[in-house]
Amino acid sequence: MPSEIEVNKFQTLIDIIFNAKSIEEAQNEVRVLQNQIQNDQFHTFITKSPVILEILEIIDRAAKTDSSVLLLGESGVGKELFAEQVHLRSARKTSPFVRVNCAALPEGLLESELFGHVKGAFTNAIANRKGRFEMADGGTIFLDEIGDLPLSLQAKILRVIQERKFEKVGSDITVTVNVRIVAATNKDLEEQVQKNEFRQDLFYRLNVLPVYIPPLRQRPQDILELADFFLKNFMQGTKKQFDGFSQEAIEVMLSYTWPGNVRELQNCVERACVIGKGKYIGSQDLFLKPHSNEGENDGLERNLKTAINVFKTGFILKVLEENHWNQTETARALAIQRTYLSRLIKELNITSKEL
Repeated sequence: MPSEIEVNKFQTLIDIIFNAKSIEEAQNEVRVLQNQIQNDQFHTFITKSPVILEILEIIDRAAKTDSSVLLLGESGVGKELFAEQVHLRSARKTSPFVRVNCAALPEGLLESELFGHVKGAFTNAIANRKGRFEMADGGTIFLDEIGDLPLSLQAKILRVIQERKFEKVGSDITVTVNVRIVAATNKDLEEQVQKNEFRQDLFYRLNVLPVYIPPLRQRPQDILELADFFLKNFMQGTKKQFDGFSQEAIEVMLSYTWPGNVRELQNCVERACVIGKGKYIGSQDLFLKPHSNEGENDGLERNLKTAINVFKTGFILKVLEENHWNQTETARALAIQRTYLSRLIKELNITSKEL
């Protein structure tokens, strides 16, 4: 029989193996949690639009470099999501992605937020603090609303781009960082440069790769894709179930100009999900009112509406004739509800040539 010493040694070996296994399992769990946290901070990117797919190809090529990217476009088009794609498609994807809204904080706080401060630098500075640039070291920093950055801070940003160096507020010690800068704005920076509201040298350094994100009204292929995505998410939050959007709701969404872009569409679908009561989200649930145009645009709008109705009439008539005027089969072929087809036949005054 093994001695007590041998038994103790064997038990110790088992404990070592068990602890090592536990540590390995714990490390694996930490990696999983880190990946979950990393993935949770990024948005799901939804698109079917050819123009957006082309932009993503450009971003994919740009991401392999460390050059600055300037994202341009109207408010609400999703510039932050494109900034995320620059980061996620780059070699920095496992490093921090830090977001800063340059318009959200007053000038005094913004400098500390960007570059950090040392204890005693100002009232309430009770401890040293890292700024966003230092937090983003090795990764990417996204400067949203860069057009609202105060002139006094623009020189400091320019130095970070050129030299990767800065000083914290209240300190004369230089901090060096390795950061990729992605900036975004809905303003005309060239116009701001002419008005001396934005530094020309900073504009040129940021404008290495300008990427214009088109508004939602110029990429209609994305409207229904995004609406379906938002609906699925909000159904979970509201604990309600819908089979999708009615045909009327789809037509309303496709004909609307979406001045607030993707952000407005998201809010619209959320509101419809909250108040909707039927099997489908109806047009009345969307609360969208068409924008009235004046002058020459009124004639254009009427002509466009007439053209659409002419197309609808011819298309529906053709499918009706192919299905021998069987409205059930015609509705199935058109992928719409039979009741909606009947209403269209009446509204468009569609009749059989044989009648």
